[in-house]
Amino acid sequence: MALNLVNLDDKTRPLMIKEIDRDITPGKLYISPRLNSSGVTQYPILLKEAAEKHNDSWLAQEIRARSLMKTEEARGTPSGKTTTAKVPVTAPDTLAEGEFNRFYCRGVCLRAVSEGKTQVRVYRAKHVDNPRPESEAKIGVLVNAQKLLNDLRTNPGVEPALGIPPGPNSGLSVQLP
Repeated sequence: MALNLVNLDDKTRPLMIKEIDRDITPGKLYISPRLNSSGVTQYPILLKEAAEKHNDSWLAQEIRARSLMKTEEARGTPSGKTTTAKVPVTAPDTLAEGEFNRFYCRGVCLRAVSEGKTQVRVYRAKHVDNPRPESEAKIGVLVNAQKLLNDLRTNPGVEPALGIPPGPNSGLSVQLP
């Protein structure tokens, strides 16, 4: 199920694409190590198309339909050895939701700044059966839009320092106040 991104509209989408291009041009776009060689090539194009016309669910479906994920990955064991494990079937969803939401957040922050707003509001964009208390505590909080934008730009593919969005599957996003 797609995230409920309340400001995903004709004003935010071009800003998302601008932010995606900002990462693609210098080679800073997060490329999941779970993507296969076709995935590495096709993912940036699909991410831009999703930002332009679709949503995170569409992106996940395309990743899955085009078989862009590896089937296995190396994982470390507690003893320090490496083993091979199956890539989770939810990997396309986790990647698509997380990265689409990050660029949506960047677009909303850029939009807020351009409209003279200094803050964005954290909200729940996806139902979560067992929400983390630290995520629940962030709902409704106003965050400095420029600081969040800078944080998301500086930390591609990892949890940002401000903790918004707070890691995979949190269901949190931001909206204009």
